[in-house]
Amino acid sequence: MSTLSTAKKESARDKLLNAAATLFYNEGIAATGIDAIVKKADVAKKSLYNNFASKADLIAAYIENRHAEWLSLYATRLQQATTPAERVLAVFDAYTDHAEDAYERGFRGCGLLNAAAEFPAGDNARVAVRAHKEEVEALLQQHVSELLPEQPERSTALAQHLAFILEGAMVRAGLEGHSARSAQARAIATALLENA
Repeated sequence: MSTLSTAKKESARDKLLNAAATLFYNEGIAATGIDAIVKKADVAKKSLYNNFASKADLIAAYIENRHAEWLSLYATRLQQATTPAERVLAVFDAYTDHAEDAYERGFRGCGLLNAAAEFPAGDNARVAVRAHKEEVEALLQQHVSELLPEQPERSTALAQHLAFILEGAMVRAGLEGHSARSAQARAIATALLENA
């Protein structure tokens, strides 16, 4: 039996999500039309509406998938961490891993922040991105609290500081097109954790 016949066939939904993810990241969400997504996915237009109620539904799935990708990278890094400081750094390393992914046209920054920038305040897409960023900060808070269990105010302030460093580094990395700023942010975080 050939490998092709035993390989799991990609569903139309997955094809559409993968195509949308590539186009949204490369071109922007507003600039990407349904026809371009259907063409890149190589599926019938009807497949799009069989899987997603609207472009907004597809955008929501894209944001959810982007978040799930990062969580998967973080979970892998977390398995290798044995101390609270290493668990904090696992968050930074997962961001670097995402930045070093093979993007069709190179790294353009955090796909979620890029997406959020296209929508007005209060839009569901922005709310979803904010929830992701708040979850990342909560993970940092959890790990810093393990490092400083008797100092809740200090651990909260340090977690916020680390979140700002992380997000700022990703913005700069996106502007520069590579992950060097992410590595610098990790070094700063390491020094802060050592002094904690």
